[in-house]
Amino acid sequence: MLEMRPDCERCGVDLPANEGGAFICSFVCTFCADCADALDERCPNCGGELLDRPARTGKALKANPASTERRFRG
Repeated sequence: MLEMRPDCERCGVDLPANEGGAFICSFVCTFCADCADALDERCPNCGGELLDRPARTGKALKANPASTERRFRG
């Protein structure tokens, strides 16, 4: 199951699991749209491609809540 991280690792902006606007690499490193653009859609951690993270809504989100562990180390 995809870990739904709650924030951008680069700037710390909130990225709710039930909304669009988050980008992830294959290791689930997570960035907001502005940071993904600034990074030219490349993960600075692994060099992988950053792609749109799908939203998790309704019963799926209730049964499988998003992570609360923040990754931004500002």
